[in-house]
Amino acid sequence: MRSFGDLSRSVLVLEGVGMVLLVLAYLSINDYVRLPGMLASQQIAVGMIFLGVALMVPAAACLVWRVAQGFSPLLRDRQPPKKTPTADKNDHGSQE
Repeated sequence: MRSFGDLSRSVLVLEGVGMVLLVLAYLSINDYVRLPGMLASQQIAVGMIFLGVALMVPAAACLVWRVAQGFSPLLRDRQPPKKTPTADKNDHGSQE
């Protein structure tokens, strides 16, 4: 499977922003970080959690799409790939 670096730059940026929002929401809920003004409320923290997860969905969708494209030939053919016998299996030597 390809690495995460093969994703487009915009998808990687969205995922990075989503991770930052999730970490910031976690830190503010546990009072490790004090956010200014209205950002300090619990409703904003819950909103940051949902927004962070929503921003991470495109990267997951891209990865699932690539896996589905990789498995689609196997699902459409309904037959396992043909294996060619190797020379070792065909050549049993002389049986005298």
